[in-house]
Amino acid sequence: MHEYATQKALSNTKVADLEGVSVQLLDAGGPFAAVLPGFAPRQEQLQLAAAIEQTMASGGTLVAEAGTGIGKTLSYLVPVLESRVRAIISTGTKTLQDQLYFRDLPLVKKALGSTLKTALLKGRANYLCLYRMEQARSEGRLPSRDSIAELEGIRHWALASEDGDLSISAVIGEDSPLWPLVTSTAENCLGSDCPQFDDCFVARARRAAQDADVVVVNHHLLFADMAIKQGGFGEVLPGASVFIVDEAHQSPDTALQFFSTTLSTRQINDLCGDILAEAAATSGGLTVVRNEIAHCRQMLKEFQAVCADTLADRGPWQEMLDQAGVRDALQSLDASIAALKPVIDPLNGASRGMDACIQRFAEIQAHFDHLDKPVPATEVRWFERRGRGMAIHTTPLDISSVFSSFREQLDAAWVFTSATLSVNGKFDHFVRQLGLQDADTLNLDSPFDYQNHALMWLPEGLPEPREPSFVPELLEQVLPVLEASGGRAFMLFTSHRALRQAAELLVDKTSHPLFVQGEMPRSMLLEAFRKSGEGILLGSASFWGGVDVLGEALSLVIIDKLPFAPPNDPVMVARSNELRQHGGNPFMELFVPQAVIALKQGAGRLIRDVNDRGVLVICDRRLRSRGYGKIFLDSLPPMQQTAERDQVVGFFRAQAEKIKHESTGH
Repeated sequence: MHEYATQKALSNTKVADLEGVSVQLLDAGGPFAAVLPGFAPRQEQLQLAAAIEQTMASGGTLVAEAGTGIGKTLSYLVPVLESRVRAIISTGTKTLQDQLYFRDLPLVKKALGSTLKTALLKGRANYLCLYRMEQARSEGRLPSRDSIAELEGIRHWALASEDGDLSISAVIGEDSPLWPLVTSTAENCLGSDCPQFDDCFVARARRAAQDADVVVVNHHLLFADMAIKQGGFGEVLPGASVFIVDEAHQSPDTALQFFSTTLSTRQINDLCGDILAEAAATSGGLTVVRNEIAHCRQMLKEFQAVCADTLADRGPWQEMLDQAGVRDALQSLDASIAALKPVIDPLNGASRGMDACIQRFAEIQAHFDHLDKPVPATEVRWFERRGRGMAIHTTPLDISSVFSSFREQLDAAWVFTSATLSVNGKFDHFVRQLGLQDADTLNLDSPFDYQNHALMWLPEGLPEPREPSFVPELLEQVLPVLEASGGRAFMLFTSHRALRQAAELLVDKTSHPLFVQGEMPRSMLLEAFRKSGEGILLGSASFWGGVDVLGEALSLVIIDKLPFAPPNDPVMVARSNELRQHGGNPFMELFVPQAVIALKQGAGRLIRDVNDRGVLVICDRRLRSRGYGKIFLDSLPPMQQTAERDQVVGFFRAQAEKIKHESTGH
């Protein structure tokens, strides 16, 4: 169905034939041996660096899969720093962003003797907002008594902080209910009208980014910045000559998120609270708005209640409209918001904060107006519930043309790289999502010795994943292997329900400590797992990627089933319908490629270093029983495969004997 006439695969050129400054710097005799103990040239790293340098010189686009262990960070940092052009480097998560900025960049700068200015820029929700902090202190509207001491701790920390980055501070937890009260959003930020603007941490970070040669951002900020001003762009993009998108497999979903629009109950509730706060600071203002705000909040509660009683966790917009109670509650909420206009309009100009509230009110009304119109063929509307919260999303079916036009306007070189971009060696799926048909492609395998260091076990005799007995029988199969490995295992699940079921059953079946997602923050859970030395970590989506546990601490990765998107996901359903209308095969062109890339991410947790050894277990019988299973298996690293549990147990016994032998010196 799809043609990629201009897409060109770059050949794996021999090292001796590679050219460019970056190759010389990363080759033997270069400067990195002095700053990196044990550094040795890697053929794949040199090939990637040469391709990136060539792409930057031509102003082209490169899509490169770089298997685990290649060292792709050096492959792009060296040509970027040596080129001395302005560069934006985007990573998948804030954790990787911090690692790149605080560890990798200083090391490469030291090796190269570079004096380029660098800057770290995150989304505004990571930075303390001085104005909202003072509002929280003066109003006393705090989530709990503990928040009083926490707020004072933040205030004292702010006096000494240079960057105001709460995400790397120890002063407040990521899950603290105080966080949204002391940070800003795009909706409630006052911008240059803020009385604290001169000292604003967000403004300071953005000024530093504008002045820097190399700016490190994350995908959320990169695509949010694009979406802010679809014609003129936001704060980060102007002037960059090259964009490096690392962990690029995450970028299509992130881009889709930021080219979507959302109307949420939280937005409405926050607006009501901020209107009350601003009105209270205006003579007689509180009296004017109090009744209408109270009515709006009451309608909001009734809407949330009927949604919680009636709707699933997510579904298509039409499903909401088909429920008379939900439809009536939404109309009542719409009317109560419209009733705010005559009481807040007279307060226009009363304060900068109130003016910002009036602007946010207009945007929420515009969302409601859009929802009144018929759904165009280019978008899908859907709802999502989280606890008592409710959000209505409007998502474009395709962002490839929008993203292509961005790249054309920016006139810059682009590099998209990750360990998981291809499906069975081909990049068609990734390229199609972002409209990168003109890109050069490069596929470099991991240098790790998977044949000798890893084993893949595909258990036989398990029921279909949809059967109620699947999780209990899975555990019976893998328990002897968990004991043979001494714990030291990740169990990755495609659903929270399966995860919880497995956790409940495992408590009485193993003596190894269990670390279950949701019991503590993700970073603390990982640290506790590492320190335990024999733990079993049970995780779902967020643990399938971006998690590094090196060495013996992780020797076994168990995946319950192939990570297909839910067939009733409203966005996937709409995309499937569109593909089908154009003669495509949604399952093979959409569901399978997404699941392959997700599986590669999960499998990639096992071998993270040249000395790592371990076993990958995939418990889904469809790998053998369905024709598409071969696509998954052919996309994974070249491990030996077995259907025999005894061989897996033997693998761990042999590893234990080897470790014992090495430790005794015999």
